[in-house]
This record gives sequence, structure tokens and C-alpha cells, in this order.
Amino acid sequence: MAASATLAVDAKAKALRAAGEDVIGFGAGEPDFPTPAHIVDAAVMACRDAANHHYTPTGGLPDLRAAIATKTTRDSGFAVSPSQVLVTNGAKQAVFQAFATLLDPGDEVLVPAPYWTTYPETVALAGGVPVDVATEQTTGFHVTVEALEAARTPATKVVLFVSPNNPTGAVCSPEEVRAVGRWAADHGLWVVTDEIYEHLVYGGRQFTSLPGAVPEVAERCVVINGVAKTYAMTGWRVGWMIGPPDVIEAATNLQSHATSNVSNVSQRAALAALGGDLHAVAAMRDVFDRRRITIHRMLNECEGVTCVEPEGAFYAFPSVRALLGRTIGGRKVQTSSDVAEVAIEVAKVAVVPGEAFGAEGYLRLSYALGDEAIIEGVARLARLFATAE
Repeated sequence: MAASATLAVDAKAKALRAAGEDVIGFGAGEPDFPTPAHIVDAAVMACRDAANHHYTPTGGLPDLRAAIATKTTRDSGFAVSPSQVLVTNGAKQAVFQAFATLLDPGDEVLVPAPYWTTYPETVALAGGVPVDVATEQTTGFHVTVEALEAARTPATKVVLFVSPNNPTGAVCSPEEVRAVGRWAADHGLWVVTDEIYEHLVYGGRQFTSLPGAVPEVAERCVVINGVAKTYAMTGWRVGWMIGPPDVIEAATNLQSHATSNVSNVSQRAALAALGGDLHAVAAMRDVFDRRRITIHRMLNECEGVTCVEPEGAFYAFPSVRALLGRTIGGRKVQTSSDVAEVAIEVAKVAVVPGEAFGAEGYLRLSYALGDEAIIEGVARLARLFATAE
């Protein structure tokens, strides 16, 4: 398995900072806000409760599973019971367990590209075969039924659907979501849908849950979600998967041997997050929206860069294809990995190359960092790219 490219870039940026370098990191996909105070307070109280000092059910605290079911109905229009919920150590474990549970060796999974780096690795680890389904910058990286159908074979078992998308920021319209869901239902395919960025959409767009919009696919659908992005809780490691009872039972059995229950203190914090209102979430979204507009404008002003407007999540995914084959910062660059290397070595700016996401010629920049850092970081890139010859 390859290491996580996003975590590797973030680690390199932190190492350089520790060595005294003035590095601006656009690599990590995590909010720069602290976790809201009422959530932290709930965790402090949980630490003092001896009941949280012991093992609890592998599937999750009953109160938290019930809260997740309620929240899913509220936000996704998808009615589920607590027994259909498995609480996991972050949404990343839910992704791993979903594919480990669903796939037999040789099963194909349609993975729209660009994709988050972990998806194809977890498919392969489960014995499956990830099949890239290309999306285009000209259409805002929205996946189409036509592209999915062209990639479908008799071995296709699962289609992965992610909206809002990491790394592109694409948000599919309700009509596009329904079209993909009906296509999957018509062909008897399973759907794994990652809804982790559901509350981070901008510009009048809306999040649409695939099983909520297409109920006929619900019996063959696994939903991935968590508190990390919405509530600035990446370090708390609480995610979940929702699915048919037999899938959840099998995944729970797997988790019982892998990690057992999620930290009880973190589960109590997640319960406080889901039980509260969304005011803090809305405030964070407003800040992300402002940063989104800034980074999109500044990137498009850079030499050799074109960037579609991000519609959701907190990533910009600019093309640097016009720079390839040219010399920047005194070095000839042939790939987006080369561009990323020059960016951190010369400009002291950490970005993730598109190869990590199945998209050569692009970079991913997270705008989940301070406004001043965004402006300075992109300005450094602009100065670097201006040297292109």
C-alpha cells in the first residue's frame, strides 16, 4: 500500500516548520477551528464518569447510535434505525470496513476520479479492483451516468459516490444524484456514499443524499459519515457507517476483532455535537465560503493555472497542466508532483499533487487555514509560477 499522500505532505510541512522554515501548508484536510466549547465540556464530564473507563458495545454507545439515526433522517431524508448504525474510529475506518464487508476477490468498484487517496487503497486491500471513472474539469468534475455505464462490466459490484467531493469540491445537483441512484438500482449495484462534507456547500447549492433521494437503492447502500469536518473534530476520531442490518452485523464483527469500541469519551463528545444546534457549523461555513472565493480568484490569476470554482467541502483543485514541460524556480517540471516539490522547496508552500487523486496535472489546496496564510501562500505560488519559461 502507498502511504497517504495528504498526510505525508502535512507531515513534511510540519517537519520543516519544526526546523525553523516558514512553510504554509495547504495539505491537510481539517478545519483550523477549535472544537466548539460545549462539545469539549461534554468530553471533560465524560472523563470523570467511571462508566466511560471501561469497554462498551463494539457498535457504539446506544444513545449515540440513536442520535446518528435521528440526525441522518433530519439531514439526509433517509430514515434508519439505530441498529443500522456502526460507530467507527473516524470515517476512514468506516470506508475500510464497508469495502471489506461488501467485496469478494475480483469485485470491481467504480471510483469517480479525481478521488480521495484512501478509496482505491481500501478497495484493493479488500481484494477488490478499483476502476477509475474520469470526470472532467470542463463539467466541474461532476460524475455522469454515461461515464459510469461505460465503465460497468459483469464484475462491477459497487459504485462509489461522493458529493460534496474531496478533492474537487464538486457538488452534484439533486437531478444528478437521482440519476446515479436510479442507474445503480436498475443494475442491482451496491452504492457506498461518503457524506462527510454534507454541511459544507456554498453559493446556493444543496447537499442531496443519494439513498434519501432514491429510496429504492437503500437496501444496497452504505452511508459513510462522521463528526470530523462538520464540527472541527478530526482528532476525536468518531465516524460511522449506516447500512442494511446484515452488512452492519458483519462489519461490527470485523470491528470487534480490529479495534473494538471507539473511545467512550470521544463518543460522548460526538453525542454532544449531534445533540446541539448547527449555529457553530454555519459560522464555520461562512468563513470557508469567504476563503473559497479568495483562493479561487487568486489561483486563476497565477501564470499557467486554471481552477474551477469549488462548490463544497474546503478544497480547490487547480490545473497546472500549462506549466508542465516548462522551467519554474530553476527546475524543469514534467508532472504535478514536480510542481509540488518545487513549491515546497523554493516557495515553502505545501500542496498535494494530483497524482495522489488519480488526476495528473492538478494540485489540491485545502483552504481550511487562516485568511492571511491563504493570501500569502497563493501569492508565493504566483511569484514562483511567474518565473515559468
